[in-house]
Amino acid sequence: MILVTGATGTIGSAVIRRLAERGAPARSMVRDLSRASGPAVLGDFERPDTLRAAAEGAEAVLLVTPFGAGLAEHDRAMVRAAEAAGVRRIVKISAIGAEDTGDLMDVRTMHAAGELAVTSSALTWTILRPSMFATNALGWAEGIRAGLPVQNMTGKGRQGIIDPGDIADVAVEALTSAGHGGRIYTLTGPHLLSTADQVELIGKAAGRAATTVDVPPAQARAQLLEMGADPVFVEVAMTGWGFVAGGGNEIVTTDVSDVLGRPATSFAAWAETNAAAFTGQPGSSADPGGKSAG
Repeated sequence: MILVTGATGTIGSAVIRRLAERGAPARSMVRDLSRASGPAVLGDFERPDTLRAAAEGAEAVLLVTPFGAGLAEHDRAMVRAAEAAGVRRIVKISAIGAEDTGDLMDVRTMHAAGELAVTSSALTWTILRPSMFATNALGWAEGIRAGLPVQNMTGKGRQGIIDPGDIADVAVEALTSAGHGGRIYTLTGPHLLSTADQVELIGKAAGRAATTVDVPPAQARAQLLEMGADPVFVEVAMTGWGFVAGGGNEIVTTDVSDVLGRPATSFAAWAETNAAAFTGQPGSSADPGGKSAG
């Protein structure tokens, strides 16, 4: 039995589908059973007492913790529950470049503390560090459909944008097959792309003009605050955008192909599969992971 946390999110839901296709016994951990499809169990990271019951009978756990200041403590609580329940294997979805940067507003620092809880446990562990999700581009869809330029917060900074379906595929392999214990995989797409590059590829796939406009950091911060965004989230976002703009995430690896035996999905392919989301035409992908998301 495999327990999948974060089962209603992009990665967790895709992993649940893939495990079902393989006939692998799995159940979702959710706070609301009405949101689950298939076998599910109640569990809440804010209520550690529920995690032990959720983990009972599971041999492996996919650990996807919600973003926020409590991320590391949630990881620690799940690890303790998994150890107490006799779980043997854990796969954590972390973030590319996870390390303690000394900045509490840096998502890399948040995940580094969570990783430590996993790697210092008695469980057989695997860490997945994905780069920026291709599906984040769906946040631009409404503006592109309206003919508005995409706001570019990261300048010319490039990233190895990854299809979340590839992350899910690697997670399933790590959960169900041997040889991944003690491994840290940095998961990227095959190409380095800036925001402008992504928008250009979306425009080609959708058959319409799509452009970008650079937004200075001070303006970006003011916009988020005016929209009512949590100030903590704003600072985390600003730290992340600055890191990318400075070239800090210009990383491409072969880890996806090394694990799966096939190339990582390109952003161009993802954009073609999801082109309808940017045109308003029927038939957009129901799976935010795109063509490789099952």
